[in-house]
Amino acid sequence: MTDAQETASANAAQAPPGEPDTGPAPVPLLEPREGVPPVVADEAGLAEVVAAFAAGSGPVAVDAERASGYRYGQRAYLVQLRRQGAGSALIDPVGCPDLSALGAVLADTEWVLHAATQDLPCLREIGMVPQRLFDTELAGRLAGHARVGLGAMVENVLGYALEKGHSAVDWSTRPLPRPWLHYAALDVELLVDLRDALEADLEQQGKLSWARQEFEAIAAAPPAPPRKDPWRRTSGMHKVRRRRQMAVVRELWTARDKIAQKRDVSPGKVLTDAAIVEAALAMPSDARALSALPGFGHRMGRKQLDHWQAVVDRAKELPETALPQQSQATNGPPPPRSWADKDPAAAARLAAARAAVTARADELRLPQENLLTPDSVRRLCWQPPRVRSEAEVVSALRALGAREWQIEQTAALLTDALATPAPSDEPARGDDG
Repeated sequence: MTDAQETASANAAQAPPGEPDTGPAPVPLLEPREGVPPVVADEAGLAEVVAAFAAGSGPVAVDAERASGYRYGQRAYLVQLRRQGAGSALIDPVGCPDLSALGAVLADTEWVLHAATQDLPCLREIGMVPQRLFDTELAGRLAGHARVGLGAMVENVLGYALEKGHSAVDWSTRPLPRPWLHYAALDVELLVDLRDALEADLEQQGKLSWARQEFEAIAAAPPAPPRKDPWRRTSGMHKVRRRRQMAVVRELWTARDKIAQKRDVSPGKVLTDAAIVEAALAMPSDARALSALPGFGHRMGRKQLDHWQAVVDRAKELPETALPQQSQATNGPPPPRSWADKDPAAAARLAAARAAVTARADELRLPQENLLTPDSVRRLCWQPPRVRSEAEVVSALRALGAREWQIEQTAALLTDALATPAPSDEPARGDDG
């Protein structure tokens, strides 16, 4: 009997009576199979977990909880694991900041994660780096599932309902409330069962090798480099047009980030994006004018207002040469909306390529962006190979990082799309003007 079957069997009697049966309803999972494990927060407890998981067998389910929206950065505040023969474990990375010993004993094991790219950065920080993985969210996308959240996948694939309601709480809270730990333990209870079901589904659809290529690419990917000019991603930035106003956004964003990092709080708790944009648009002359703007109201003390006004004044006094440019320099193509004016032939190629990739994705029952990234399509159409043969398109796609299965499915289509003629400047016959 699988974990899922045993857990469901153990919990079925606890489920409240429902409405008259109208079909197979999901079975609520009210408790982890062995109960909620104690939180491991010291070296002695961690050593026991390492030994238990080293002696376990099969894939290991891994999840991590962060405190997004509450704390600065994306560090892990709880790590959950489950493996056959070892049961489940909850580890506090605050008390045990180095999990490299656990990562080492699991090095040859397949890790099962849901939305792996979200958890891998914070796991890497504490010494846990998988060599092999299975991403159940990505597997669900490739298998054609419309809803790929963990709860939806467990319900639709396995027929069980997970507890909901604690995903967005402040996981830096100590001690962690028992209901939160209950929720966290259930998150890994069925991950391996979900993995097995999705693997069988993918194999039946002929997509398992595609998924494995994707998983290998995720595991092999290096850490993402720091984002250039992160202040440009301030929400509402599209309203800011002038370079001097952009300088205000940049200076306020940078000052806010330093304070947030020092206090270890989410930057939005120091000053909202909306307040930054309002200050940039208004260019207040003094702290009193600043206090009248949304986000700088009566709750903000005079000392804080003076600080933010000083930042605004600093941006006002910058020389022209120090002001940010209107747009960020990139090594890629311009925004597609400008292609028709800049290069009509490229715009025609892009329209044909997008249509072809979308149609193929629909045939394969998977999202277009998983068949081939929109960025790869744009780059190929903006700067196509000099010789527009299928072999050259294959080479170009490999250089852009496309996996072999993606190339097999799209190279011929894109070769045809690159041959799309540029639109004629002459009006069509029969056009009255």
